[in-house]
Amino acid sequence: MNSRPTTRRTVLAAAVATAAVAASSPASAAERAGRPGRAGGSKPKVSLHSWNTRSDWAAGKAEGTRVAGGGRPAVVFETPMGTAKYKDPHTGESATWEYATWTSPLRPAGLAAGEVITSWNAHTPKGTWLRVELHGVYSDGTKTPWYTMGVWTSGDGKDVPRRTSVDDQSDGKSSVWTDTFAIDELDSGLRLAAYQVRLTLYRALASGAEPAVWRLSAMSSDVPDRFTVPASKPGPGRGIELEVPRYSQEVHKGRYPEYDGGGEAWCSPTSSQMILEYWGRKPSEKDLEWVDPDFSDPQVCHAARYTFDYQYEGCGNWPFNAAYAATYRDMESVVTRLGSLTDVERLVAAGIPVITSQSFIESELDGAGYGTAGHLMTVIGFTRDGDIIANDPASEDNEAVRRVYKRRQWENIWLRTKRKDADGKVKSGTGGVCYLYFPTRLSGGQRKVLRELGVR
Repeated sequence: MNSRPTTRRTVLAAAVATAAVAASSPASAAERAGRPGRAGGSKPKVSLHSWNTRSDWAAGKAEGTRVAGGGRPAVVFETPMGTAKYKDPHTGESATWEYATWTSPLRPAGLAAGEVITSWNAHTPKGTWLRVELHGVYSDGTKTPWYTMGVWTSGDGKDVPRRTSVDDQSDGKSSVWTDTFAIDELDSGLRLAAYQVRLTLYRALASGAEPAVWRLSAMSSDVPDRFTVPASKPGPGRGIELEVPRYSQEVHKGRYPEYDGGGEAWCSPTSSQMILEYWGRKPSEKDLEWVDPDFSDPQVCHAARYTFDYQYEGCGNWPFNAAYAATYRDMESVVTRLGSLTDVERLVAAGIPVITSQSFIESELDGAGYGTAGHLMTVIGFTRDGDIIANDPASEDNEAVRRVYKRRQWENIWLRTKRKDADGKVKSGTGGVCYLYFPTRLSGGQRKVLRELGVR
């Protein structure tokens, strides 16, 4: 039995046993690490940095990679720097691969960071995959090891390893919890002061395939522990509702149980599919040939399969969902944190829906009808009074997906970092984590709002 602090998977397994809805999004890294709370402040500190321009890529160290593309520059596999043997921990199969790397410069974290979440947009053709790693310098001048933040491929066949996070990564000062780097003891005052990110692109021997990455992001944050957050006033999103397709995860209950037990736990891919279709993207008929033709909304099954993390054994890996979204034509994505509900209103007013992660007991969110240790839903608008209009996939059918939730309740369960479960035990919240998906071609107003929220 693993004696280390509970992992995301075990936290969620307990939640499934007690909540009305199976959770497919994690509690925060603080809960996974079992850390005590800190006396809070009220304002989260967040810094998002992305590499996605020709000058960004040129500033890094390329070993076997080149920068290609005009309007959408990418790091592309060019020349093998050697070979590496990889044994897939989920299949037991070993294979030798050619590899090439790109390493970012060491850069300031933008703040004294307690957590870092990376995300990426990549093209991984047949027989290719990639590894994303994070390395940093602590505020005491010592260094972290190179941590694996994800082994990713858009494929799911015998030609590639299984998509996976990596457990049991720690140096006694920090740990990686599925997809989140976290300082182990925030009360010690230790923080991450600077970091760099490394991409390793892999391909089958002598295949000539060209995996590529056109956006690499790192979101560093130091969110104060708090049970409540200041109330915001309704702002620019009032009276706006975006026409986002509605999909229920519950109608998929029992389907493809090999992917986290089936649809009851598919809140993250179901939310992702809603937003993708809002932007006019969906799988092709050929893509969906593997799905039972008797199943409704087969694209939701597809999203679950291709976001599934074989180590976490779930579909709620945050950057895996973002990477899946970016496999569609001209789509981009980031995982970030927002500091207020006003930020969400600005995005919605610009025509950009937001996927948010939150946890709560049933009595904390009127009209939900369930409690959860972690759940994804999509904010698609605001009433004239400023209440939340959400597409909540934890609904009995597609028609019931559109919900209106009280602004103050919803704001608190999304932005807080501390909460009490149904037994009165102190647990953690996600502190404003969200996914943002958007096409490469945006209006000037949309681009402006994203840029002002750190997405460039």
